Amino acid sequence: MLPESLKQALESVVEVIVGLTMQIRDFEKRLEELARVSFPDSVALRQVKGVGLVTSLAFVLVLENAERFAKSRTIGAFLGLVPASDMSGEWSPQLRITKEGDELLRSLLVNAAHYILGPFGEDCDLRRHGTKIAARGGKNAKKRAIVAVARKLAVLLHHLWRRQEEYDRFHGAKQVAWAAPAA
Repeated sequence: MLPESLKQALESVVEVIVGLTMQIRDFEKRLEELARVSFPDSVALRQVKGVGLVTSLAFVLVLENAERFAKSRTIGAFLGLVPASDMSGEWSPQLRITKEGDELLRSLLVNAAHYILGPFGEDCDLRRHGTKIAARGGKNAKKRAIVAVARKLAVLLHHLWRRQEEYDRFHGAKQVAWAAPAA
């Protein structure tokens, strides 16, 4: 049981939290309506578990047009999710990502990658890709895996947006199984 003095002090804090929670719900409803009416393409991107309303809207708003990029693979470089290069003769060190492009969208994609690789992420090609990279070990294996999944997620989202396809979470695994020779 809480002492009466503490109970009174916490009452005003709880009221503020309840008020903020209601405002957040209101803003989420407005964003959902905006996405549905003005940016319907963003709704299709949320097929991927880990990609929410804000991430899908940011993706559509930053890229502006699905046809802007001829190949989905170039999205990773546009968003700065590729390693920088500094080639000098025979020496080619692995550097950090370039961090070019939109910082907010890049961080949203990295957050989505954290979800995909985290304990609540469902089994899918993206998760398998990341866990394979993380399993290699090394000093920064987990960080590399998260950036790799974020890059692959950006490519996938652009592909889904451009082709208006249904998301198949095991598309890559099916292609590998199909291409493998029968034993």
